[in-house]
Amino acid sequence: MQKNMPQLRFPDFEGEWEKKKLGELSIINPTTVKLPNKFIYIDLESVTNGQLIKEEVVFKNEAPSRAQRVLEIEDILFQMVRPYQKNNLYFDKNGDYVASTGYAQIKTKQSSRFLYQYLHLQQFVDEVIERCTGTSYPAINSKDLAKISVSYPTLPEQQKIASFFTAIDKKITQLKQKKTLLEHYKKGAMQKIFSQQVRFKDDKGFEFPKWEKSKFNQIYSFRVTNSFSRDDLNYEEGDVKNLHYGDIHTKFNTLFDITKEEVPFIKPDVSIKRISSDNYCKTSDIVFADASEDLADVGKSIELVNLNDEKVLAGLHTILARPDVTKIASGFGGYLMKSPEVRQQIMKIAQGSKITSISSTRLCDIELNTPCPDEQTKIANFLSSIDVKINQTRMQIEKAEVWKKGLMQQMFV
Repeated sequence: MQKNMPQLRFPDFEGEWEKKKLGELSIINPTTVKLPNKFIYIDLESVTNGQLIKEEVVFKNEAPSRAQRVLEIEDILFQMVRPYQKNNLYFDKNGDYVASTGYAQIKTKQSSRFLYQYLHLQQFVDEVIERCTGTSYPAINSKDLAKISVSYPTLPEQQKIASFFTAIDKKITQLKQKKTLLEHYKKGAMQKIFSQQVRFKDDKGFEFPKWEKSKFNQIYSFRVTNSFSRDDLNYEEGDVKNLHYGDIHTKFNTLFDITKEEVPFIKPDVSIKRISSDNYCKTSDIVFADASEDLADVGKSIELVNLNDEKVLAGLHTILARPDVTKIASGFGGYLMKSPEVRQQIMKIAQGSKITSISSTRLCDIELNTPCPDEQTKIANFLSSIDVKINQTRMQIEKAEVWKKGLMQQMFV
């Protein structure tokens, strides 16, 4: 019989862990005490990744009916609706806070921080999901939550484990805050650069010429794209890769380097003979995703800065635009298309209600305000240096989260 013990353990601790129902280890949703006259209300949108991101002050007589969980330090809020999101909270704040009944309020005589970490174990979440009802908004009730088993060691070992993982969480939070600050800095820099509040100077300290206005089709010309679906693609074999609009929306970097991106092949049995060589992607091309359910995301684009001599096509729901390289410096076009001025124009030309889309015809009339190629290069280098820092931080976050997940699998039962 397998012993109820973790694979990895701190020194000086031994013996099997105990196992009880969550409802035996804690009080779930204690009797509601009188609401304070004024408090900070925590709803299901207030918590993300274990952090309280919104603190809305409300008065008792104006509070929503779901405001019932009066919080005390060391309480745990467990997300009852869509629990797979793991937007739970360890409460450690002073003051009057009241949470929504969309959370289970958990008080325990064990280590609260240990239990908080335990509730994020995938095995625990899987058991929660099995007991959920509903489709669009699956939810568990407190009685079913209380029946799920929890394995736990002695209090000193709980505290040691909790302290260790709390330190990891703190580091991950710091990295996420750093990434957010870099993203805000980049957004502000782009606003100032493309509104010309900030100008670069040449290597001798002289000002560059004035920016020039042009229509999109005076700088870019269009090529034909294909309509291959995901079923026509694979990641194992093929001679030609295909840029899918979904990947532009979700994962590709603004400056697309194929050596750093995962791009599917067109399946070998799919014929591409009819596609002329001129319609294959080239360095400095811009590829737009022409449709989106979100207006703010319609016309999202990438610039192809490195194709590594690979054969690449632009696929379903994309628009392929090729620049006049005498007018646009490599790396600048990707940022130009994401500048506030261009994005606003793209959203204005978008059509549709549930799904909005753009066309090459409508893109032609967009106005582009561009500096000389030398200043473009300086702008591209500056913004890409920020992107490098953002991506480095993102990779640190991903690495830390994978490391934590692996340790939790080994250090909990």
